[in-house]
Amino acid sequence: MEFDLQAALPQLLPKAIAWAEAQARRVTETGEALSEAGTVTARRVGVEHPELIRILLVEELPLPDEPSLRGAAVFTGLIGPHMAGLTLGHSILIVKGALDLRLFSHECRHVHQYEQHGSISVFLPVYLQQIATVGYANAPLEQDARAYEQ
Repeated sequence: MEFDLQAALPQLLPKAIAWAEAQARRVTETGEALSEAGTVTARRVGVEHPELIRILLVEELPLPDEPSLRGAAVFTGLIGPHMAGLTLGHSILIVKGALDLRLFSHECRHVHQYEQHGSISVFLPVYLQQIATVGYANAPLEQDARAYEQ
């Protein structure tokens, strides 16, 4: 059975936003601030407030507990075993052992995108709509982040 993310988005978005905001709070409370070199990289890719970024290294990226949201995240490939980073506002989760300049600069560009949109609740609908219509690899926000990889 094919999963239609675009059709499911109206029901999933409030749950996705609540989950993302909760994860971001957790990273803000427990993550590490950027080093001086990290701050330079963040600024280089457009981040206005690198002092707000927190990074949390994790064994694996967290999946939502709510079944429909978890299923959508896995089915679309937004979160899964092949993913090494996840950015939610100024909060970056990175799988232990995967942190390198390419991934870090990519995730920092997503921070810039969140800053441009103003919040998780404004960014996430735009991002997920792109994923739903053109797929993860072709989503303009993903292409932009890849263009800033160092």
